[in-house]
Amino acid sequence: MIASAPGAPVEVPPAVREIAGGRPIRAVWRNELGGLTFRVGADSRALFVKWSPVELPLGPEVERLRWSASHAAVPRVLDRGADEAGEWMVTAGLPGLSAVDDRWLADPGTAVRAIGSGLRALHEALPVPDCPFDWSVERRLASARERSAEPIGPAERPPGLEHVTSVREALRVLADIPPADRVVVCHGDACAPNTLIGDDGRCVGHVDLGSLGVADRWADLAVATWATRWNYGPGWEESLLDAYGVDPDPDRTAYYRLLWAVSD
Repeated sequence: MIASAPGAPVEVPPAVREIAGGRPIRAVWRNELGGLTFRVGADSRALFVKWSPVELPLGPEVERLRWSASHAAVPRVLDRGADEAGEWMVTAGLPGLSAVDDRWLADPGTAVRAIGSGLRALHEALPVPDCPFDWSVERRLASARERSAEPIGPAERPPGLEHVTSVREALRVLADIPPADRVVVCHGDACAPNTLIGDDGRCVGHVDLGSLGVADRWADLAVATWATRWNYGPGWEESLLDAYGVDPDPDRTAYYRLLWAVSD
């Protein structure tokens, strides 16, 4: 299963029902690890409740959202809690629709430009010297080494690196770390669904910042461009880079896509 809007009814955790207090609840997202996001309420004052099983703690995302909120348009954390089944956080809503809403899937040119320009704006807004979070290659490689015996599935292998079939093989390739192009505070999961787009076709915010941290900007750009293939089909990568304002960098792109495939 990949992350997507639920295509069938989902069981609402008791904690979410309690938070809703009788207001309407709609599941809007399910990730591949079993986490769920619910919209509570049906008007402009709607809240969002992100619920995760116990093995997927939300503390890191809460910390990153609270730090980022004074610099960029990200969800404002209103509350958080936990019980024996999982953890949850409650956030205020943001305007706009996900870049993979049906409206933007039908208009990929606008969506891709919004993703690229929005990512550039995020990178420029978040202050590197003040950021306490690390998403460096070194930290991510340390995580990957814990999984060295695992295979890499065909769908996870980056274009041009299809021959790399295990984490152990990937670690040998990844030992040659490219010099940083530009160090920024990266989103950490710059896939299309995590950009919100307003009615005017511009980025109005970002969500799902649980891996946010300081890294080379290509750690985000490699994944953002790759995700255009998954969500909109081939042919949109250069449009995203144009909107961001950078020329293609095949070597860094290949490196950071492979790192993405083997690290958390």
